[in-house]
Order: sequence, then C-alpha cells, then structure tokens
Amino acid sequence: MKYFFIKTFGCQANKSDSERIAGDYVARGFKETITWKKADEIVVNTCSVRQRAEDRVKGFLLNVGKHYASTTKPKVILTGCMLHHQTKDIIKLLPQVDEVLPINEVGFNSPTIRRDKHHAFIPISSGCNSYCTFCIVPYSRGRERSRPLKEIVTEVKDLVDDGYQEITLLGQNVNSYGLEKTSVAVRKLLMKDSLTQKEIPTNQSAYSKPRSTPPFVKLLQEISRFNKLKTIHFITANPWDFWDELIDEIATNKKISRYIHLPVQSGSDKILKLMNRGYTSKHYLKLVEKIREKAPDVSFGTDIIIGFPGETDKDFQDTVKLVKKAKFQIGFIAQYSPRPGTASYRLYEDTISPQIKKKRWQILEDIINKPNLSARPVIK
Repeated sequence: MKYFFIKTFGCQANKSDSERIAGDYVARGFKETITWKKADEIVVNTCSVRQRAEDRVKGFLLNVGKHYASTTKPKVILTGCMLHHQTKDIIKLLPQVDEVLPINEVGFNSPTIRRDKHHAFIPISSGCNSYCTFCIVPYSRGRERSRPLKEIVTEVKDLVDDGYQEITLLGQNVNSYGLEKTSVAVRKLLMKDSLTQKEIPTNQSAYSKPRSTPPFVKLLQEISRFNKLKTIHFITANPWDFWDELIDEIATNKKISRYIHLPVQSGSDKILKLMNRGYTSKHYLKLVEKIREKAPDVSFGTDIIIGFPGETDKDFQDTVKLVKKAKFQIGFIAQYSPRPGTASYRLYEDTISPQIKKKRWQILEDIINKPNLSARPVIK
C-alpha cells in the first residue's frame, strides 16, 4: 500500500482542488495519511496571492528537506498558483520539488474525497479573464472556463442524496458564470515580458448584459429546487456583472446565504484604474446600496489591498471613506506585495514603505474587523 499526503495553502478553491486530487489518488489505489512523514508522495497545493503565502510554502518544503536529508525523500509534487513561475524556476526556487501538476489538469469531474459530511465545495468555473494588474490567477489558472450547468446540478443532486445540506459555489467571478469570452490574443498580450499601461485592455469580465436570465441566476434557481438543500453560499462575486436579476434572486431566495463577499480592493478611483478593476468607488457604493434596498438582511465582506504603488495619503483616505460608508462586517486586508509576472510587477515600482503599509493596514483593521469580532460572518 502506498500513501499520499496533501498540504493545502490558500483559499476555498485550493481546498476544493485538493479534495479532487485526493480522489484521484484513492482511485489509483493510494491511501491518505495524516502526516507527511509517512507519505510516499507529498502534494503541495500552493497559494501565490501574496509573498507571505509563497514564504509559507518554502518553509514547509524546507522542513521536508531537512527531515529527509539523510534518507530517501518521498516524491514531492507542486501544484496551485505558484505554477505561474516557470518549471525551471520552480526547481531552482524549491529544490525539494520533483514534479509539477498544472492546476488546470485537476478536472471538474475528478472523484472527490470530502472530509466534511454536511458542507461541500463545488467549483462552477476555473481561471479568470479579468486581468487585474496585481493578480496572478489568470497566469496560474488560465482563461476563465465555466462548467456545464447540467454537471453542476447533477453533482448537487448527488450530494443532497448523500445528506449534504450546505454548499459553496466556487469561482474567481461566480456572477460571470457562463459568460467568458477573452481571446487568446489578450492572454498573450498580458504575458509579454515588456508591457506598457496603454496596452492593458479594459477589465475583461465586464460583459454585455445577457438578453435573458443571466446563467449564474439560472444555476441558483436550478439547484434551489432540491428541498433538502438548506443553504447556498457563493464566492467570489465581483462588482461587474452583478445584474439586477441576481440581486432579485438573492432578495427572494432565502436558501442563498445572507453574506455576500464583494471585493473592492481600494476606495480610490485612481488606484482602481491602476488595478484595472473596471469600476469606480461611486459605482461600488451604489451597487451595495441597491443590494441592501432589496435585501436588507444581507451583510457584506470585502478584500482590500493597501499600499498599492502610487497610493497617496489622499488615496488611502478615499478607501477609509468608502469603508465607513459600506459598513463591512469583515475585511480581508492585505499589504501589497509585487507578484512576479503580473502587470503591476512590470509596470509599477513598489515604493511605499512597509511601515506605511502596516500603519494603513492597522487603521482599516480597527475600522472593519475589530468592532465586529463577536459578529463576524462565517465564511464557507
């Protein structure tokens, strides 16, 4: 009997991918072990959203390398978002790695091993077409691809039949489900070694309004028909493509979670433009107000990057103003760190000091998270 161990870093999408990787191992006759020290193969599912995330991967693999310094090391396979690095660079950066597994090779329909028997992650799309200048996802996970609606509904039905009452629909832009359109030419452009601000296309997930019911709304309606399914979460929604039909569905469909995660990233229109987010602070706040008018019981969470290149004190104060108006119940606040390969890494110099970033981070932490410690929504 051979044993495998999966170490997962990062978000819900990575957790879901690890469940499907585990299913593939079991299908091939392996057995999972709870400790990497007993494994024949170790899979490291990586996050690369911030430098700290990559540092945690490096630390884990250093421990593996030290443990097996004088004995035969198990095979180490790297997957996840760190694969934006070229394979030769990965081997140089992480000499403990033997193989890489492109994350887009983990199929939607791979067998899944779930430890939680009441709640399940269900990917509805993979990749991203938005090309926010700070983000590595389009490079590590590829173009946005939606999963056929029938496949998703079938998986939900099987889960409900097995006793699951709660699911989370996963995608980089769930409200853009079924609408992807970015061409290969755009992807090649963004992956050029040299890049200018003028070459960056407008946000590629801002699609034209569908003539009929948006596909994501149709999906929510289809899976809500299963009587024994109690709660539907989804993550991540974005300010673009948040159609009125989706707002109406959230307001009237009480199976949908009362928590909406809606990343804003900055309250400064100048910084939002540099990030290629495709909306303004006014548009964002108007959307939040519209949702609250239709669904007053909904709470909001967000993602914010502070210290983005060019962020002045005024830009940061614009973010503070937006935060106070939006009244978020939870905020995932990150200090900007340049990610090799992204547009911002190639275009903008990271000149804001760590001290200023930390100070601004603390200000937002005190406004958003500190007052809500006892009432933070549970993110699934």
